[in-house]
Amino acid sequence: MATLATFFTRLFTPSPAASEAPVAGVQMPDDIYVLRSIPNEDVFFFVKTIDNSRVVRQADPVAPRRCWKTIVGGCTAAVLLIFLLLPGAYNLLAGYQIQQLRAQRQQLLNERAALELEEARLLSPERLEELAKMLEFIDPAPGSVIYLPPFEGSFALNVPRK
Repeated sequence: MATLATFFTRLFTPSPAASEAPVAGVQMPDDIYVLRSIPNEDVFFFVKTIDNSRVVRQADPVAPRRCWKTIVGGCTAAVLLIFLLLPGAYNLLAGYQIQQLRAQRQQLLNERAALELEEARLLSPERLEELAKMLEFIDPAPGSVIYLPPFEGSFALNVPRK
């Protein structure tokens, strides 16, 4: 979209004569190869240095209060956001902990099954007979077994029986 200055420049400037077909025997002007003007060519920008060293800034009595209100408001919003997101984060961490405990439970169940299998293998009658033969344990003869009489006293007092 053109600016207003460009619009007026095009409106009041005559159209170039280059669009007209040359007539035989008529001399062409020398400026047909001159470029048309650039939009806003007549606008000039000048840089002027400004010295503000002697200018004293006036104190704004409302600015510190407004600044503190902004800081308190931002902190309040941050705390509120944290309190809103905290239960979700806690649930996420609790979910991770539950999954970890489930994995640990499964590992312990696997270890328990392996230990029960090992215990069953070690306490099997075949294994016990093999250990008895290796350590030379023998079954006593039926006549060599001595049965103790039933106990009626106390071991702790060393008092003769009545």
